[in-house]
Amino acid sequence: MNNKKIAIIGCGNLGLSILNGLIESKAVSPSQLIATRRNTSKIEFLAEKGIHVTSNNEEAVRSADIIILALKPYTILEIAKEINPFIDAQKHTVISLASGVLLEHLDAIFGNEVDLFRAMPNTAADVAMSLTCISTNSKNQEKNQLTLDLFNSIGDSLIIDENLMDAATVLGACGIAYVLRFMRAMIQGGIEIGFDAKTANQIVKQTVKGAAELLIQRNQHPEYEIDKVTTPKGCTIVGLNEMEHNGFSSALIKGIVTSFEKI
Repeated sequence: MNNKKIAIIGCGNLGLSILNGLIESKAVSPSQLIATRRNTSKIEFLAEKGIHVTSNNEEAVRSADIIILALKPYTILEIAKEINPFIDAQKHTVISLASGVLLEHLDAIFGNEVDLFRAMPNTAADVAMSLTCISTNSKNQEKNQLTLDLFNSIGDSLIIDENLMDAATVLGACGIAYVLRFMRAMIQGGIEIGFDAKTANQIVKQTVKGAAELLIQRNQHPEYEIDKVTTPKGCTIVGLNEMEHNGFSSALIKGIVTSFEKI
């Protein structure tokens, strides 16, 4: 990241995940990071790692090159107005993580000379395994590449149209919770058929990781890999059919659509 200073404004769960991922991937050194929060006692432990911790957003902005607004949708515009006087259009790259807040809303505060980005990572950033969707109206190729490099360092990233950002939030960010709930159910089923919780947990984690890697490395549709496992009259197909009879796929699709409608 060429010694760029990165300020994470509002360092809550998602901000911390990004910060941890940046350090985990060694993309930046702790001295390049600034973390802000109104109540700094909740992130004071970061100072022991060499990260600058402050409640002063002005100080953070003045010191940074990249500003990540890791704020809730209902607070981001207020904080944006607070820091706007200290934004330098030439120096700063501003990245919003707030769902539902459009680039035009941020433009109205910062002005169209500031390079603005919306990004939707997920909490797998914590272990540098996020999928981040990014949209922007910036024409600055250097800052576009800088933003891609930032999020590629904590996983993978995609450039998408802004009108898909809400859908990206549901599928990519909320999706972490959907997958974890599925895994929890698998663990519960494993306990019912005889495993202790620790062993069931271990089996499920590696199985889900392996399934994901199959799709990533082979670049196949899930159904292709399912067909390899479902032998005629076998135990896999009867299990899958029972899940479908009880609305497994339908429930998941309805959950995704309901989350999208909530946004």
